[in-house]
Amino acid sequence: MPAPQRVHVTHEFKSDPQTVFEKLAEHENLGPVFGAKISRVKDGTDSRNGAGSVRRLKIGLLPAFEETTTKAEPYSLIEYAITKGGPLRGHWGRQELSPTATGGTLLNYTIGFDAPLPGMANLVAKTLSASLTKGLSRLVD
Repeated sequence: MPAPQRVHVTHEFKSDPQTVFEKLAEHENLGPVFGAKISRVKDGTDSRNGAGSVRRLKIGLLPAFEETTTKAEPYSLIEYAITKGGPLRGHWGRQELSPTATGGTLLNYTIGFDAPLPGMANLVAKTLSASLTKGLSRLVD
């Protein structure tokens, strides 16, 4: 299997960390960010969008897959992993939010995964990076 692939995107929002966190945490808001159809499968154990919440993503002709929020620290961190379906292996995401000096939010978004086919990880990484760079600006502000 090829070496693990990483995608890292940063985005600065004008909105405060609470606003950005609430937009990122709400599964249904992520459709335009990823260019996907997203539906909620399950609410989290302590809050609607907290740890344990599950979303189903459908991107183009690919089979649907599910992501589970594994950690949600209000206004600062969201972590998730693919837990069902999808062509990637070991897929995880980490969204770190920090306040900026101007009252906005800096998002550091890292996604890691492996791919079973040669060249696939690189293609997925380029597509994800472009999608996030374009899509995050649609989330809030």
